[in-house]
Amino acid sequence: MKREALAGELADSSFSAAVIGWQKSHGRHALPWQNTRDAYRIWLSEIMLQQTQVGAVLGFYARFLERFPTLSDLAAAPQEDVMAQWAGLGYYTRARNLHACAKRVVAEYDGVFPSEPALLAALPGIGRSTAAAISAFSSGTRAAILDGNVKRVFARVFGIDQYPGLKAVEDSLWRRAEALLPEHGIEAYTQGLMDLGATLCKRSRPDCARCPLQARCAAHAQGSTGELPVRKPKKTIPEKQAAMLVILDRGQVLLEQRPQAGIWGGLMSLPELNGHEALADAPTDGAALDAAAARFGQVEEAQALLPLVHVFTHYRLRISPYRIALAQRAAMQPQHLWWDMADIGKAPLPAPIKKLLVELAQPALF
Repeated sequence: MKREALAGELADSSFSAAVIGWQKSHGRHALPWQNTRDAYRIWLSEIMLQQTQVGAVLGFYARFLERFPTLSDLAAAPQEDVMAQWAGLGYYTRARNLHACAKRVVAEYDGVFPSEPALLAALPGIGRSTAAAISAFSSGTRAAILDGNVKRVFARVFGIDQYPGLKAVEDSLWRRAEALLPEHGIEAYTQGLMDLGATLCKRSRPDCARCPLQARCAAHAQGSTGELPVRKPKKTIPEKQAAMLVILDRGQVLLEQRPQAGIWGGLMSLPELNGHEALADAPTDGAALDAAAARFGQVEEAQALLPLVHVFTHYRLRISPYRIALAQRAAMQPQHLWWDMADIGKAPLPAPIKKLLVELAQPALF
């Protein structure tokens, strides 16, 4: 009873009406995954848009659909093909979950996504908010979303001055999100919340003058849009280092299959000396470098390349690459593959490794 009473207090039909009216007149309507009930295309876009902005997704989305036009095509494809199409988009766990999800839907639902949000949320890579969005756009289901954009809109409009990532705060945001759902127009409402956060109620320099919620926005009234939502408490990002071997021979580079779990899981990369280690002041030991390179053949020449830095969500990696020219190859291990440098842009590589090798493949350097 108390829960129902609280939901009643939070309900406000004028809120959803304002969002729906604005979305129909000013929201986004021409994105390639809009104006369709195709759950496959909607699901794919929602997964790609997790932690990635629309502008970065558009090209990947088109190329991915060209390679895997249907869910069955995706489910039947080898994982390395899926990873190759995803390479450069980042957060590679999404790609592995995407492939696993496609297989599950084919095996358990005859290739048709279920419409119930709870069933969708049980599939790999689909959480509660993503499940609600897929169900709303593909089936018109009345379900609440609560992605980063929506959290920002709610925090500002309702003056929530606590970090939204705290469980108690997030739980209260979910109750509010459910209480504010409209009886009709769920598609426009859901898209409207997303659009508001992406185009007007942005993290920095929000366009309050054009916002349909300005009159009811606590942050605007208090001049606190810059402080809300409350940011996650900062903590020092640890630094690690990795020495990587760029082993070249006869126009090819030696690549190594990374484990399925962990950083860059399922992608190809360069052989490493000792993995991602805690940052040390001392340079890589020359003897260790020679011994590591000798595993792959008779070394003709070794040269240190310019180091590079790549930032993950939970640590910063300093990469020290070493160009190794072989006089003779050793027998290959199952996890290794020789790849033509002329086609290195097509390899399923992490973005910083692909950038390094593409630059190295230029005629002046290779």
